[in-house]
Amino acid sequence: MIFGHIAKVNPKQYPQAIRFALDYLAKTDFDSMEAGRYPLKDDKIYVQVLDLETKPKAEYLPEVHRNYLDVQYLHSGTEIMGVSTDLGNNAVAVEYNPERDILYYAEAENEQELHCQPGNFAVFFPEDAHRAAIYNGSEKIRKIVVKIAMSEI
Repeated sequence: MIFGHIAKVNPKQYPQAIRFALDYLAKTDFDSMEAGRYPLKDDKIYVQVLDLETKPKAEYLPEVHRNYLDVQYLHSGTEIMGVSTDLGNNAVAVEYNPERDILYYAEAENEQELHCQPGNFAVFFPEDAHRAAIYNGSEKIRKIVVKIAMSEI
């Protein structure tokens, strides 16, 4: 897992595909984009523009992916992201769906919280159980998720 702010990115620290995603996030006007999915490099790298409402932590399940990593970027609003290392000890709530590349856990062992403001980003690898759009109340957020196939890393 990597956590940072888009204004303070040292590109030398990241693999090329993650640099590509962070550069895209820094240079794109997300206020003018409609919510939806947009290809960046065929199906290997794509972006999801999401307009969400935060909810209490108990209303979201932790998730993991097997074939893609997430670069999650908070464009507007305030949210908390939960993250923990997936050591294989979490009870499965929803079995792995290969078409969506997602598995949901009932809970995440040793989950830590990332308190995010606009500009914060997190990179979640397949070994990172994570949940997003958490907050103590309902707030509208605009979240951008760049999905990168692990074959690109």
